[in-house]
Amino acid sequence: MAKVTKEDALRYHEGKRPGKIEVIPTKPYFTQADLSLAYSPGVAEPCLEIQKDADNAYRYTDKGNLVAVISNGTAVLGLGNIGALSGKPVMEGKGLLFKIYAGIDVFDIEVDETDPDKFIEAVKAISPTFGGINLEDIKAPECFEIERRLKAELDIPVMHDDQHGTAIISAAGLLNALEVNGKDISKVKVVVNGAGAAAISCARLYVALGVKKENIVMLDSKGVICDNRPGLTPEKVEFATSRRDISTLSEAVAGADLFLGLSKGNVLTKEMVRSMAADPIVFALANPVPEISYEDAMSSRPDVLMSTGRSDYPNQINNVIGFPYIFRGALDTAATAINEEMKLAAVHAIANLAKLPVPEVVNEVYHVSNLTFGREYFIPKPVDPRLLTEVSTAVAKAAIESGVARKTITDWEAYKEHLLEFMGRESKLTQQIYDTARSNPQRVVFAEGVHPSMMKAAVQAKEEGICYPILLGNDERIEKLAKELDLSLDGIEVINLRHDREASRRERYARILTDKLQREGYTFEEANDKMFERNYFGMMMVETGEADAFITGLYTKYSNTIKVAKEVIGLQEGCNNFATMHILNSKKGTYFIADTLINRSPNTDTLVDIAKLSEKAVHFFNHEPVMAMVSYSNFGSDKGGSAGCVHEAVERLQREHPDWAIDGEMQINVALNSELRDTKYPFSRLKGKEVNTLVFPCLNAANSSYKMLQALSPDTEIIGPIQMGLNKPIHFIDFESSVNDILNVTAIAVIDAIVNKIK
Repeated sequence: MAKVTKEDALRYHEGKRPGKIEVIPTKPYFTQADLSLAYSPGVAEPCLEIQKDADNAYRYTDKGNLVAVISNGTAVLGLGNIGALSGKPVMEGKGLLFKIYAGIDVFDIEVDETDPDKFIEAVKAISPTFGGINLEDIKAPECFEIERRLKAELDIPVMHDDQHGTAIISAAGLLNALEVNGKDISKVKVVVNGAGAAAISCARLYVALGVKKENIVMLDSKGVICDNRPGLTPEKVEFATSRRDISTLSEAVAGADLFLGLSKGNVLTKEMVRSMAADPIVFALANPVPEISYEDAMSSRPDVLMSTGRSDYPNQINNVIGFPYIFRGALDTAATAINEEMKLAAVHAIANLAKLPVPEVVNEVYHVSNLTFGREYFIPKPVDPRLLTEVSTAVAKAAIESGVARKTITDWEAYKEHLLEFMGRESKLTQQIYDTARSNPQRVVFAEGVHPSMMKAAVQAKEEGICYPILLGNDERIEKLAKELDLSLDGIEVINLRHDREASRRERYARILTDKLQREGYTFEEANDKMFERNYFGMMMVETGEADAFITGLYTKYSNTIKVAKEVIGLQEGCNNFATMHILNSKKGTYFIADTLINRSPNTDTLVDIAKLSEKAVHFFNHEPVMAMVSYSNFGSDKGGSAGCVHEAVERLQREHPDWAIDGEMQINVALNSELRDTKYPFSRLKGKEVNTLVFPCLNAANSSYKMLQALSPDTEIIGPIQMGLNKPIHFIDFESSVNDILNVTAIAVIDAIVNKIK
């Protein structure tokens, strides 16, 4: 991990706009009518409904998705008591994490008050605003009293994340580490170095999971906490040991199964680690310098199971794995508290997730290819997208079952879909595509079988039941790559099209292609040579029915692939052109954009074909097409050049298809702003409708538009390219395609093949 400099950190926080968070309106505010609804007089109506029933605040305001991150700055990170205002960058950062990982809105509130009673009163006074309260960076022992009283006196979830976040994540890690080393939790001996808020909470949660309290030894800055030491706080008394044979950390860790460090850097030595029991677990969580470095711990003995709080080493214990999703589940059930049942549910959900196959997005972020449950991976990575659904769902279920939920969820699959859609990670359309593909998986040929992304996509498609993959390429290279990537090729056919055993098939394909193209100057010898090329061979597999669909493009230029597709597969009956479409799933809705890949400078006839293919494709995806043919002019304001072609295409399409919702030519803002369009051009056939399909006047405009949105709007999910107009399912990707992109196109190709067989 690159070293963070002071200059970099200050430059990041100052930027063009100081700070890390902002408030964004969620309702329209462009017109006088909008403002009359947003404020006076319309705002009075929800006020009156909330006055009748306070729970209506969850219906008419952001309360149900709003958390307060509150601190008095008395224990900020490792900086100590730096004051409320100085801690504000941390609180803003916490708000950013809530938003990006769980879609939760946050107000950070810095309270300049160290007296616990006054601090509690201040929090209670502002609590009606929020659906939950995240206490942050408050020193011990005051934090225990503050959290205890606020939980007792408020009817919304309150959690001091410094205590419980680390406890929940490390507890999940402990369960899995014990599964790896085969030890019984009721028999393990635990040493906790540190006696602050996090240490106490960790120890309590470990006991709840089965660790015996008498097997825990806790140390503070004075050494082992013994029950005969005077002046102990109630929290320290809870974990004071009766042992008299130990007083130092070195003596305490001898024979221990787990070292949990929540103290300061470099206090655990190699010799201490060597003195621990077999297969010791070391959680060195002081940050940024752990109690022992990862390198020193691993070199001290080979059987260590190691975690730190750092992202540049395996098994990071990071609170972001927990708190966004714990609050997500609590808010979605309008819970009155975050109780022990909900915390334990989060522990088990996080632990179980580490045992499942790792999504490719995680491998890509960490530049690895073989994350599997074991010594190097027993805690999920913070970027794992499944944390949102798995942990939030587990917490929500526990809230309902334990009786603290005001709102009941019954359809859990629908809830998970809602979470994914809410966060822009997956749309209903995407889920429908995958579900349809799984219902009738087809044989899909992947052209570039030796490309890592293509191979990963094929393996994942097989595992998810989307298709029966066939990889083209050198079989020895494919097998070697699979071993390097730790991928199983079980159930995946590998064809080395250049191998002698494929000679008869190459010859057969060549004769079929020659018969098809003999009047276009093709000879058998030329066709036979072509069969040594992946695209010709793979497309012939589809043409002959020996496969159902074909995916290509990682190594091939579009122009070459298009030429091969026209020769081998040909166009659908009635089509003089074929085209491609991209689907954009944004927070505003789903949009279909054409033609993004094939036709550089379409004339009127080609634009008509693209529009017809788009209309058919949108129906294919179970949407009713509302089509705008876009240009730089509006409805004939410029009838020259490409605008004139679009204008003529619209006239012809409206004449031939009077029932279609299609109009143009129009500028993109007119197409997407129905109020503007309906006001300025009330004659439009699209009046009262929201456009979902955009046909561009040229390849340059369509391709640039979707790629610009891809670059500027990372929350927008882009699926494609999707071919339209070829006789059989041949689909293209490009060299920038991720594994997920290839997987999306594969699912579409499968559906294309299913429909093709029905025709």
